[in-house]
Amino acid sequence: MRLVIVLVGPARPENVGAAARAMKTMGFSVLRVVDSEAHLQPAARYVAHGSSEIIENAQYYSDLTSALHDVDFTVATTARSRAKYHYYATPDELLPLLAEKSRWLTTAALVFGREDSGLTNEELALADVLTGVPMIADYPSLNLGQAVMVYCYQLSSLMIENQKDSASAHDGQLRALRARSIALLGYLGVVNDEKMSDWIQQRLGLLEQRDVAMLHRLLHDIEKKIAE
Repeated sequence: MRLVIVLVGPARPENVGAAARAMKTMGFSVLRVVDSEAHLQPAARYVAHGSSEIIENAQYYSDLTSALHDVDFTVATTARSRAKYHYYATPDELLPLLAEKSRWLTTAALVFGREDSGLTNEELALADVLTGVPMIADYPSLNLGQAVMVYCYQLSSLMIENQKDSASAHDGQLRALRARSIALLGYLGVVNDEKMSDWIQQRLGLLEQRDVAMLHRLLHDIEKKIAE
């Protein structure tokens, strides 16, 4: 599975360079930058030090939705309290989660937010799973480059596993399941039930491939019955 690193609105080129260096050290190579030109500044290449090809090949997007256009599964980092979210995973918990996803999905993204304000609620809503680094501190925050290094180190074993031949056969399954679920809620007239909609969308990202396939079968039967 290809794992893309996405930096949203980075303000300091040095942080982008540090992120690129962390990526290269741990075997990651695909960097996407959203709504920032920090990666184009000389300081980014200077700090990257031996990882300049990651900076040079970085892909720019104006918004996060565009940056995730070909991504099957999205993990977004946040420093906010995990108590609010039902679909939260620590870095330790991410490894088995993504290892399972790598057997049936082709591309995943790990999204990092702005240095000062992180990701917006709208951007967090684009993720399948949220994650954060547990820290013992009054102000729990990591430098962007440090955060990228923590996750790249934690997930580096995924980069050396063999790509599964069957992965492409399941591309789009999870996104399709989300769309079918929303459509069904609309048909039932409960799409505006925010608690229900949030719960469904939050839980879907934690499902394994077999569960996704079974839910597709269930929704198919429901849709067929409704159409009668």
